[in-house]
Amino acid sequence: MRITLVIAVLAAVQVWGSRLPADWYVPLCVATTAVLLLIARWDGLSRDDLGLGAGSARRGLRWGLVLAGAVVLVYLVGLAVPFTREAFLDERAAGLTPGELVFRVLVRVPLGTVLLEETAFRGVLWAMVERRRGPAWATVTSSVLFGLWHVEPARGLTRANEAAEAVFGTGPTAVALSVAAAVAGTALAGVFFCELRRRSGSLVPPVALHCALNSAGYALAWAAARW
Repeated sequence: MRITLVIAVLAAVQVWGSRLPADWYVPLCVATTAVLLLIARWDGLSRDDLGLGAGSARRGLRWGLVLAGAVVLVYLVGLAVPFTREAFLDERAAGLTPGELVFRVLVRVPLGTVLLEETAFRGVLWAMVERRRGPAWATVTSSVLFGLWHVEPARGLTRANEAAEAVFGTGPTAVALSVAAAVAGTALAGVFFCELRRRSGSLVPPVALHCALNSAGYALAWAAARW
């Protein structure tokens, strides 16, 4: 029942969140994270169970710094190579003002997207399923739901990203294919994030990696549009 409740809360946020003004995004994510942690507490999960224990934080931080640095390096190489540079041409980032970019990189991504998604999928859901069915089931369940979580944002991918449009084309079929690819890709990324969380015993590595992927991606896409 408690796992179902967590999924219901996330589904409600996905449906209603897109209808709220943009200013509500971060407060909604923070409030939802608090609700999910309360459900986890009701389920009897400790901080260590959720990957939030102080004992694993130092080890997780080391992992996180290495992963974040690797992401930035790979992004810079991708931006420097003409063949992969088109992937950074994204209208969602290109249209931001400098102030909006700073807010997106330093507030919206870490305190909104990453906080909610990592707490929900690699923290609460993973811990709940792991205690009942083991780590393999926890990883599969969390990752599949993480992929499905990205159905709605993926619907505009071909309109916003030139590389995605070049691969999938335009029209309803292109949108369906791009959504399917995005769901599969984020599900696979979820498996990797879960494995980081399992091996380190901490949420810090997936949080750091997730922040680096999103925030650095926005920053470099914004810069690429101006170059």
